[in-house]
Amino acid sequence: MKTFCGRANPTTGAMEWVEEDENYDYHQEIARSRYADMLHDKDRNTKYYEGIRAAVSRVKERGEKAIVLDIGTGTGLLSMMAAAAGADFCYAIEVFKPMANAAVKIVEKNGFRDKIKVINKHSTEVTVGPDGDMQCRANILVTELFDTELIGEGALPTYEHAHKYLVQEGCEAVPHRATVYVQLVESKRMWSWNKLFPVRVEAEDGEKIIVSPSEVEKCPGVPSVCDIQLNQMPSSDFTILSDVVTMFSVDFSKPVRSASTCYRVQLEPVKSGKAQIVLSWWDIDMDPSGTINCTMAPYWVKSTSAFQWRDHWMQCVYFLPNEEPVLQGEQLYLTACRDEYSVWYKLQKAREEENKADVRVESPVCRCQAHLLWNRPRFGQLNDQNRTCQYVKSLMKVLKADSVCLCVSDGSLLPVLAHHLGAQQVFTLENSAVSCSVMQKFFKANDLEDKIKIIEARPELLTPSHFKDQKISVLVGEPFFTTSLLPWHNLYFWYARTAVSQHLTSDVTVLPQSASLHMIIVEFQDLWRIRSPCGTCEGFDVQTMDDMIQNSLNFRESKEAEPHPLWEYPCKSLSDPQEVLTFDFRETVPPHGLSTEGSVNLLRKGKSHGAVLWMEYHLTADISVSTGLTQISNEK
Repeated sequence: MKTFCGRANPTTGAMEWVEEDENYDYHQEIARSRYADMLHDKDRNTKYYEGIRAAVSRVKERGEKAIVLDIGTGTGLLSMMAAAAGADFCYAIEVFKPMANAAVKIVEKNGFRDKIKVINKHSTEVTVGPDGDMQCRANILVTELFDTELIGEGALPTYEHAHKYLVQEGCEAVPHRATVYVQLVESKRMWSWNKLFPVRVEAEDGEKIIVSPSEVEKCPGVPSVCDIQLNQMPSSDFTILSDVVTMFSVDFSKPVRSASTCYRVQLEPVKSGKAQIVLSWWDIDMDPSGTINCTMAPYWVKSTSAFQWRDHWMQCVYFLPNEEPVLQGEQLYLTACRDEYSVWYKLQKAREEENKADVRVESPVCRCQAHLLWNRPRFGQLNDQNRTCQYVKSLMKVLKADSVCLCVSDGSLLPVLAHHLGAQQVFTLENSAVSCSVMQKFFKANDLEDKIKIIEARPELLTPSHFKDQKISVLVGEPFFTTSLLPWHNLYFWYARTAVSQHLTSDVTVLPQSASLHMIIVEFQDLWRIRSPCGTCEGFDVQTMDDMIQNSLNFRESKEAEPHPLWEYPCKSLSDPQEVLTFDFRETVPPHGLSTEGSVNLLRKGKSHGAVLWMEYHLTADISVSTGLTQISNEK
């Protein structure tokens, strides 16, 4: 059976109807999954295996049968480990049907058909008893339900339910416990992902400063965790203000409570500075004595010899609601609050603490809307002074005293720059109510609400009255659109430019005047693991999983490129960067498609894992901004 799916094309802005296989969603999920990354995580797998062997031995030593419950079995790997370790029977639960089907095949292929029963249900729907899914309660609970934040995939409610209904009291659990650690830091770079810094512009009539509305300044941002590969953050980008402190731990062998709660620790800054960020990670002990430990600690906390790269568990960056100046040696209290799925933090001075005995900290909610319009990389982009400087220099070149300027980008500061740099009239085209609302607040905070006109309309629906019957002499864009995931999606600017052609003067200046798509062939240090077939894992044949992922990667959308923030994933170049295509925004979009063919010279030996693609925007003949490579690559 085929299904018609409506899909907005981010590049053209048009709605397209495509015929999809009925299992389209499954394939999307499998193709984008991190199963391969987990199977390649040697440290995780060996520690789990050790922990499972030890748990089975402890149960056997007590003279009991080892009955294992494995929640979220995935490939069935942990159940097979248990069966191989001598468990009498395993119940492997997997809610995602294609995955459960794969687990059945993998279990059979490895000869554990009589020892492992795969149950395709949510664990909360599993029944126990003579006629149930499980004959009896289990005495070993094995799970891997964790994300970078530990609890974001619902581990706590799942454990709570399992202890009540599916496992025996005093059961063994692998992992046995998890512990969450925190460290207080100051980091202009990370803080720039959550707050907009003042933008300074040297105009003809003196320096102008673009400021944020106070509502945006005070807003705590969005509640979702910022998870990154902290091991790629150079130590020069942050200042450590406190020692590493244990925030809380969870013992999985005892009943678990998922209800919201708070934890509080006392901190003494080891250095004075601005407390802005709480960095956090966790570790798991696979056994009660804590001798089998798997940790996510970053490079400055543990020796690199123990370092295992993984992308399914990283480290967390939490933004404090406000930046707080702290002094070395003073007493601080850090409060962590959590609900079933997320954690957030608040810092208080000891003297404030005395006034508020039981402090319940509200979950951060963005009320200023800026954090809904701009994601964290976008905040970072807007705060990039070098980038802003290129736009200022190019606008100074093209703007005249009688310029009528139209800006086409989502939630951009270009209209404000254009006004300050002397345009007579500035219009900005915004594509959503949220971007209109945020830009209104920004213009008001900078006393520009009557100087810049916001238009909320699609480019093809604009009429001369939108522009007070004036023609546009300067069309500008970063370009940036919130719907863009891949570099070429921002070519929507070209389609918009084509749609507004009739409103432009015959000698219109378009900025950027053109764009070019660039490419380089690379060998990744580690990122290849998320797509690499595994074959066998800890001695078990998981080829069925490889085939399943490969099949899903053959689907149309999976063949397109994947967006990755490449500063987090080191690679080395095997070729020189090369321009692949150019797009001339001074002309309208050609009626025929654009394509190119060619070859690439590989300059050095290595494994060619893939091609990295990025856009460069040529603002004027001699000023460009890159969204990819920031300097010429060398061999490393």
